Amino acid sequence: FKENRKDDIWLVDFYAPWCGHCKKLEPVWNEVGIEMKNMGSPVRVGKMDATSFSSIASEFGVRGYPTIKLLKGDLAYNYRGPRTKDDIVEFANRVAGPLIRPLPSQHMFEHVRKRHRVLFVYVGGESPLKEKYIEVASELIVYTYFFSASEDVLPEYVTLPEFPAVVVFKDGTYFVYDEYEDGDLSSWINRERFQVYLHVDGFTLYELGDTGKLVAIAVIDDKNSSVEHTRLKSIIQEVARDYRDHFHRDFQFGHMDGNDYINSLLMDDITIPTVVVLNTSNQQYFLPDRHIENTEDMVQFINNILDGTAEAQGGDGLLQRIKRIIYDAKSTVVSVFKSSPLLGCFLFGLPLGVISIMCYGICTADTDGGVDEHEGAKKEDGDQELTDEGSEEEQEEEKNRKYTELSDGELKQKDIMAKKKD
Repeated sequence: FKENRKDDIWLVDFYAPWCGHCKKLEPVWNEVGIEMKNMGSPVRVGKMDATSFSSIASEFGVRGYPTIKLLKGDLAYNYRGPRTKDDIVEFANRVAGPLIRPLPSQHMFEHVRKRHRVLFVYVGGESPLKEKYIEVASELIVYTYFFSASEDVLPEYVTLPEFPAVVVFKDGTYFVYDEYEDGDLSSWINRERFQVYLHVDGFTLYELGDTGKLVAIAVIDDKNSSVEHTRLKSIIQEVARDYRDHFHRDFQFGHMDGNDYINSLLMDDITIPTVVVLNTSNQQYFLPDRHIENTEDMVQFINNILDGTAEAQGGDGLLQRIKRIIYDAKSTVVSVFKSSPLLGCFLFGLPLGVISIMCYGICTADTDGGVDEHEGAKKEDGDQELTDEGSEEEQEEEKNRKYTELSDGELKQKDIMAKKKD
């Protein structure tokens, strides 16, 4: 593979045999291989045990499992999308094809526009802007498609101030890149590759972090059709649509179904429906200080964030990191006990039991040592007394012996006196 890989385009899953996420991806990966083969795609699909071939995995910068890469010549493109068959196949077809796809006719333009929610098009001939466009496409093709067209291919309602130009078509309209207002082309394309309003999930939120924008989210229950839930979602949509010129450089708008993910992100219990603004770059978030009743309230809340008067919560400081560690540990323990109480008791009860026994043994050993030392001291004192005077029994025997000797002497003396008298 290492010697011949440049002869073909490869879509490779770098996995570890013990990885749970890798095992979950395996049936999807088999479907991807079948789909690519049935389509007649030039992309070859394979997988490699990164633990057995660690040198090749290191060469391609594999640091986690599973890692999906498309290898095209000397280039390696990381896949960062949802791990579904359709998303992976679409990624492979997009990256394996040409960086810039030409649109030769209006019919082809309309066909492509119907297929893609966001469409970037370069209009014009050779220029430094086109060279920059190709350079950006080589970097961001993992996220979106890039096309080129002549002026007569575009719809009649499209008016461009000058040529060459880069245009993005989305949300039923179009926006033209302006170097003076929008800055670097790469940054502009990275900001504009999303629709103005999104259904936000964990993966989308992760991707939005690369744009540098704040994310204003209506946290609602999609299954709840009450007025409050639908009203809050409509307010966010109206602000995203009607105030694009004011906020699109700094804000991304959307809604999130349910509060489970947002609760884990904020380490707090957020009551729904509500609005939260996230700063994914430093993990700060903003909550409105009053109920959002209408579009004007939402606009005022956003302006307060922009001018710094809104209070920021969270962050990535030391205290927040410690809080995150404690929260994650607690969440892990709770999830284990909820999914399998017996396993939880074994995983956490056994170590606690061993630690308790060790602590008890240490404490008991200290106490017994003190008693033994005290008794040893008494024993030494007793031994010293035995050496000097003997035991009580021995002392009593000595007294009786002396008394006996004394009595015998007195009897002898009385005998001698009696003999003298005789």
